Amino acid sequence: MTSAYERLSVDDDVQGESNSIVHQKAMLEKYAEQNGFTNIQHFTDDGISGTVFDRPALNEMLRLVEAGKVGTVIIKDMSRAGRDYLRVGQFMEMLRECGVRLIALGDGVDSLKGYDDFIPFRNIINEWAARDSSRKVTAVMKAKGMEGKRLTTAPIYGYAADPNDKNIWIIDEEASQTVKRIFQMTVEGIGPCVIAKTLTEEQIERPSYYLVKRGIISYMYGYDTGTPYQWNGSTIASILSKPEYMGHTVNFRFYKESYKDRKPKKAPKEDWVVFENTHPEIIDPETWETAQRCRKTVKRVDSHGEANPLTGKMFCADCGAKMYNHRKPFATPHQYNPNTGKTYMRPPSDVYRCAAYSNAIHKFQKTCSAHHIRIAAVRDLILETIQEASRRAESNEAEFIKQVRESSEIRQEETAKTSKKKLAKAQKRVAELNSLIRRIYEDNISGKLTDKRFELLSAEYEQEQDGLEQTISEIQTALDAFNADSTRADRFIELVKRYTDFSELTTPMINEFIDKIIVHEADKSSGERIQEIEIYLNFIGKFELPPKEMTAEEIAAEEQRRQARAKRREYESRYRQKQRQKKQEQEETAARKSA
Repeated sequence: MTSAYERLSVDDDVQGESNSIVHQKAMLEKYAEQNGFTNIQHFTDDGISGTVFDRPALNEMLRLVEAGKVGTVIIKDMSRAGRDYLRVGQFMEMLRECGVRLIALGDGVDSLKGYDDFIPFRNIINEWAARDSSRKVTAVMKAKGMEGKRLTTAPIYGYAADPNDKNIWIIDEEASQTVKRIFQMTVEGIGPCVIAKTLTEEQIERPSYYLVKRGIISYMYGYDTGTPYQWNGSTIASILSKPEYMGHTVNFRFYKESYKDRKPKKAPKEDWVVFENTHPEIIDPETWETAQRCRKTVKRVDSHGEANPLTGKMFCADCGAKMYNHRKPFATPHQYNPNTGKTYMRPPSDVYRCAAYSNAIHKFQKTCSAHHIRIAAVRDLILETIQEASRRAESNEAEFIKQVRESSEIRQEETAKTSKKKLAKAQKRVAELNSLIRRIYEDNISGKLTDKRFELLSAEYEQEQDGLEQTISEIQTALDAFNADSTRADRFIELVKRYTDFSELTTPMINEFIDKIIVHEADKSSGERIQEIEIYLNFIGKFELPPKEMTAEEIAAEEQRRQARAKRREYESRYRQKQRQKKQEQEETAARKSA
């Protein structure tokens, strides 16, 4: 059998009709007919670069070559075999080992007559042509992207191309509703996998199937008509990560290290080029940012299928560690009283504790303290804080903005002073470490310090220096942020206007209003348990509730509760003392009997 191989890429197509598949087939068939080659079978790869050697038609032809079913391979020229001189050389060697004749018409190559010495250089030139073409295309795409022109070939899920101009995106009403729902479910604290499961159960068409079915994009890799409703968590996460839904164009999100690479790599966000407000928004910036904050912390569900929305927002005031939720929704047996024959039941609990403290306990270590706080108390305080802040914002916007900015400037000034001191200290230590490293290097060269000791000290100094440099970078970033107006009180007012009911605390309300909560250890020095809680709201920072003025009835009720708590503590103290005394008597009795 005689194999006629044709290949065409996008770059080859630009060069004109001479490289078209039709032209290549006609040329190869004519040559075969004139030279007595029969039983011709065509193998064609259309739209595939010569730098890629994983081509369907080429692989099929080589499989037949290895099976001994091919006697001759005819191509238009050596660049049709490929534009990677090493891989083309391997291709030629494989044909030689299998006893297959190779003919390249345009280059005058015929393995039956022997290869000339110029063939390797010709293959290198073909590779240079591919590299040069790649550079030109990259330069054109770079210039296009920097001008704000969209580099994507088709609209993303939720958009469609304008019928009058394919470069303009318009909102696809049906798909955009699903996108809005995905973001809303995320704000409600629902994870990507649960969202994907919900959409699958409701049989909502997945993005690839939806876009291809409606002709918004052409056939895509991985498109499967057999699973039109099969969503997955990675698809949801991808949708949530796209700034395009805020109406922005994002260029240079991916890159290739080499023109030979097939799969692009994701570029760091600082290399992205974003052009704002280039098409209609589906998701407003506040909702998009809230969704990003919700995704930062994984909220694991407990044995009852629930996840606490405060996880990831509560921190220990002393060690800075996150606080974890410990929940026991049912009463559990705690202590048996032999006098009454009853078992004391521990009441249901739903609390947060310092993670550093909890982890240390399991290792029989002492780190920080519990900072124990009930969820119900935190939720009540959060609701009161949001209600008061919203009331102030709605009653007098101008005065609210003024107060927030003044308090923010004071906090920024205090924090900036501390940060500058830390920055100066870290920079000084880095300079000292540079001197120390230079000194031990000189001592090592002169023989005063052994190689082993030098390596040990050098590693320690470099590790410390790396940590300090990271600290310096973080402090400098924080200081740069202070130079901008970070209060954004006007955005908080916009957020308040989106809500009409503040009577009940909901998960979306927590995610949209709360930035973080700092929990201090309880103070019991006065006989009462008093615990300080700092609540930081998004956009405006720390917000303190005004002192609450209590009525005479409330004061009397609180006094009664205080007395009841005191009696309870006294009762429990007497009970524990009796138990200790009883245990001591039992031990003394046992000791006398044994004596």
